[in-house]
Amino acid sequence: MASVLAQSSRLAAQTLKAANQGVRLIDHFSREVVDDIFACALKKQTGVSLKYMLDFGSKPIERQLILSAQFLHNELPVRLSHRVAELENLPYGLSAKPHVLKVRDWYVESFRELRSFPKVKDASDELHFTRLLQHIYRRHTNVVPVMAMGVAELKRELSRSIGVEDLPDIHQFLDGFYMSRIGIRMLIGQHIALHEPPQRENHIGLIDTKCSPAGVCQDAIDDARSICLREKGGAPEVTVYGDPSFTFPYVPSHLHHMVFELVKNSLRAVHDRFEDSDNEPPPIRLVVAEGEEDITIKVSDEGGGIPRSGLPKMWTYLYTTAKSPLDDMDRSQATEGSDGPSVLAGYGYGLPISRLYARYFGGDLSIISMEGYGTDAYLHLNRLGNVQEPLP
Repeated sequence: MASVLAQSSRLAAQTLKAANQGVRLIDHFSREVVDDIFACALKKQTGVSLKYMLDFGSKPIERQLILSAQFLHNELPVRLSHRVAELENLPYGLSAKPHVLKVRDWYVESFRELRSFPKVKDASDELHFTRLLQHIYRRHTNVVPVMAMGVAELKRELSRSIGVEDLPDIHQFLDGFYMSRIGIRMLIGQHIALHEPPQRENHIGLIDTKCSPAGVCQDAIDDARSICLREKGGAPEVTVYGDPSFTFPYVPSHLHHMVFELVKNSLRAVHDRFEDSDNEPPPIRLVVAEGEEDITIKVSDEGGGIPRSGLPKMWTYLYTTAKSPLDDMDRSQATEGSDGPSVLAGYGYGLPISRLYARYFGGDLSIISMEGYGTDAYLHLNRLGNVQEPLP
């Protein structure tokens, strides 16, 4: 314990030293911008629900698009400023890491552009504002991997002196930061999508009003098995149980992301356990259950499970069983987006971020493991769509 406290003191000193080396906001941006950021960070964020997005976007007439733009014009700077204020004051010197500074500056630039944009009054203003949103959306595409690289750098520095379980404040920050990012991209993506002709029938922006859980799960399974085949040379079978005709309103890309991650983990575990066996690997079972309040998706495998002592590590951002991508790539590069079925193996982000996606619309994700046998993952999705965003 004494060594941990000593290390924390040393890192606090590093943070102070970093502050004196020109990495603070005030060293790179005007006093006016910095004051505006911290003033906005004192304002309360306004959460919305899936049902609200559905009702609002059901008839995207000109007046509603203007109202949506006006809401985002006021709301997005508040959300961005909250994150900038946090990024400026992280413990253990994390704020001074180059990748974290890059992310912070992206948020500041987007904040400045939104604050300098005049009030949206008519359709012409709304169209120009939407173009700005498209620009901001693209700018923030790589936030997850770039932030992951900054955290990985901190992990390397601390690995010999502090265990990952000794950094609850870092985990709490990352949970809030990534949850906020999901919300920001959902709001921006939804507004942009309302401008576009529906790619598929029954879509209101990014939301499929008749999303088939079984159908999305099958797509995610196909993608996960394809990757497993490419990387491992084989892929266990996955059997889906559930009514393919059942539908409910949801964001298919979110569901795909979560199921893809769960199935990918199960495929890897089962393949590795039975790789040298003469027996055929048992199939992974995916069950879709319809409840009155929740849709529950269970992914069951016989991949050997993990010890109970290892379960807490599954939800941290500083633990992974895969090889770190930092071992194979230049640290200044990060090209992995995180809005589709992203593969972040090696960062240790798959499960914790999937749980955030589930919780964003009022669901949850839990893992139950039987060491020596296998693992069951339970993905709960709120069917009613009436839960507001859990804003950090």
